[in-house]
Amino acid sequence: MAEFPAVGPVQSPIASMVDRLARMAGGAFAGAGGTTMPGRVTYRSLVPLVAFAILGSVGCFSKHGAGAHGNGAILVPPPGSVPTELNPVSLPEYVIEPPDVLQIEAVLRKVKVKEKDEKDKDKDKPSAKDAPVEYTDEVQDLPVTALRNQFQVRPDGFVYLGAYGSVPVSGLTTNQARLAIRNAIAKQIDISAGGKVEDSIIVILDVVQYNSKCYYVHTDGGNAGERVVRVPITGKEFVSDAIANIGGLPVEASKRNIWVARRTPELNEQQILPVDWVGSSQWGVTATNYQLFPGDRVYVKAQRLVAVDNTLARILSPVQQLFGVTLLGTQTVNQVAGRGIGFGGNGN
Repeated sequence: MAEFPAVGPVQSPIASMVDRLARMAGGAFAGAGGTTMPGRVTYRSLVPLVAFAILGSVGCFSKHGAGAHGNGAILVPPPGSVPTELNPVSLPEYVIEPPDVLQIEAVLRKVKVKEKDEKDKDKDKPSAKDAPVEYTDEVQDLPVTALRNQFQVRPDGFVYLGAYGSVPVSGLTTNQARLAIRNAIAKQIDISAGGKVEDSIIVILDVVQYNSKCYYVHTDGGNAGERVVRVPITGKEFVSDAIANIGGLPVEASKRNIWVARRTPELNEQQILPVDWVGSSQWGVTATNYQLFPGDRVYVKAQRLVAVDNTLARILSPVQQLFGVTLLGTQTVNQVAGRGIGFGGNGN
């Protein structure tokens, strides 16, 4: 656990809050013995509430609390078992899914029919379909309409190509999608020079926005909400990149409670990769600067003291307001009663 240096005789936040509540309730605390007037609120009466808040905020009532990722030694996976900064791996071939954005360009190669040899002149002229075809190096736009633009994959997995219709591309690699688009265009045009239409069409396809593959960065607010940032993945991101993409660690973050949760379909097959943030950021140790894959969750836990403070504020805030109203009412009654003596029968 991190050690906080003493800064003079400053009262702890918990004791300060309890003290304010006790004073508002009218408790008279006398000396070290802690004797009070009968019927007043004491420190001792608030101890169970404070203890309950502290235990609940640090995870003592949950098997998934901070104990699983506590302040003990950070267990590092065996070397080579998980890709890290110094031994990254290439991701599998990209699969297109909504809502990726594709750059698609299609052109038509010019074709010409080879002339028959002199010895074949007396034979029957072959049809244009059977004639041998060669393609030139010249290209031209498609005859119906030019196709050169960026297209977003729709939620149904299709990409709309205007006059050439909609083509399903979800679940396909870039090469498979290119062939599917080429076949769809071939059904819409005709080449009078002969030959296979598909062979004369050149389709250039690439992904310009990798929107469907991402990882998530969760930052714990210390029992005061949780922030989630979705970051598109491009193939070579590490834990340090994930933290940099959210602007660094928040002020309430615990540097010893950061881990990567790799997605899994089963609850009993969790893959948790603890991160040694101090070693990675301050000492350059890359053993826990893991390479991130699509679907990974980088979780940044808040400091326990922040969680305790937020929990106490939530629990004691209504009590503090109630005591404030009670104190205000008591003071008002006392003031009215005191003025009544002056305005009564004995007053002048």
